[in-house]
Amino acid sequence: MQLEPWDEHNQRLIGQVHPDDWTNPTPADAYNLVVIGGGTAGLVSAMGAAGLGAKVALVERHMLGGDCLNLGCVPSKALIRAARAAADARDAGRFGVRTGPVTVDFPAVMERMRRLRADIAVADSAARFRDAGVDVFLGEARFLGPDRIAVGDVELPFHRAVLATGGRAWAPPIPGLHEAGFLTNETVFSLTELPAKLGVIGAGPIGCELAQCFARFGSEVTLVEREDRILPKDDPDAAALVAASLERDGIRILTGVGLDRVEDGALVIGDQRIPVDRILVALGRRPNLDGLGLTEAGVTVTDGRLVVDDHLCTTNPSIYACGDVAQKHQFTHAADFGARIVIRNALFPGNQRESDLLVPWATYTDPEVAHVGLTAARAAELGIELRTFTQELADVDRAILDGETEGFARVHVAADKDRILGATVVARHAGDLISELTLAMQHGVGLGGIASVIHPYPTQADALRKLGDAMNRTRLTPLVAGAMERWLAFRR
Repeated sequence: MQLEPWDEHNQRLIGQVHPDDWTNPTPADAYNLVVIGGGTAGLVSAMGAAGLGAKVALVERHMLGGDCLNLGCVPSKALIRAARAAADARDAGRFGVRTGPVTVDFPAVMERMRRLRADIAVADSAARFRDAGVDVFLGEARFLGPDRIAVGDVELPFHRAVLATGGRAWAPPIPGLHEAGFLTNETVFSLTELPAKLGVIGAGPIGCELAQCFARFGSEVTLVEREDRILPKDDPDAAALVAASLERDGIRILTGVGLDRVEDGALVIGDQRIPVDRILVALGRRPNLDGLGLTEAGVTVTDGRLVVDDHLCTTNPSIYACGDVAQKHQFTHAADFGARIVIRNALFPGNQRESDLLVPWATYTDPEVAHVGLTAARAAELGIELRTFTQELADVDRAILDGETEGFARVHVAADKDRILGATVVARHAGDLISELTLAMQHGVGLGGIASVIHPYPTQADALRKLGDAMNRTRLTPLVAGAMERWLAFRR
């Protein structure tokens, strides 16, 4: 197994997540749990079950750590931090800090990413899981029946199994695209030379994040989205702020159009020809289900997706599934908590439901967009009446001092009570700020409760307290105000 470039960092990574000299253990006579897939969902399932005393086997055909460590969260955030450093250096003049021309050493950026990825990999290493009591098998897994899995020439009998095989990047059958070659999240982090002209197809989170990174590194970037705006699942006002930021970084954004074909080194969109050196496809993912013997296992697949119930159980009551292969939200943190549901339900008389999870998400553009719960559009579809409170960062002292006033915190509250139903934050560190609102929603704390908590001054999190104050002011109805005025007059 080899990653490109085959330098010391990638060699160290592979040495931890798929060591060449690894010897699979002798299988146990039976396992409480066999986990197929060593990404976040599989690792949490295996480590959590082993920690509770279960006999566990973990099977991975490629690299432990899955997409998050190797091809997703970890490498992308390393690039995002480097891109943000470049943008800050170029923008330092507005703070009175004088710099010369700022250039980016792209090979050094990518080497730093590979080094940090290898550093982090120890947490997902085969040795760590072996030492925790998990039987780690590196190889292809295939069901032989409803309670038995083969890995190579050995069999793993199980009481329960977990499918956590993740997903893979999907590319549409656009004429000329496959012939021209393209990047996905599975290959973009192997680049060692910066593309002069980059076309990004898809303006969801991955497309927007990487488009901004490469633009800040110095690429001429064109971002193409079939929907009428970028980040179509997010608050429209949030998406508009991100679009404005991307355009300031020099990105050409084309929305409401699709890629017709790739021809002679150019994206062809209607009558436009946009020359590109490389193409990055960021159009979503498909579950990894091939070659698993699911028919033999009695596991049903419909329209290319696993059939699972709200307890994350497949049509075989002994086989569960979690992570990107099965869950609605394809995030590392959702996979983590999906695995916790599976452990409870598979190994114990649990009744945990995926629908009970409150899953926030964040897009790590600059500014970031973070969201939890209902959007206004979704509430309207469901016929739920809302009261919406918005705090602009332009009126938050710390945001003013930081020079980060383009953003807001927005909270949707039930029309008849102080119950938070959804929230969106747009800010440089929105992914951190959203957790206070997620905690409040999870435990039934309303905006009034947030307003009653002292927040350090000055911080951007003070925007959330200000939202609580705004909600409390709505309680001062004319009737209440009149009663208070009469009381105070009496006290004079």
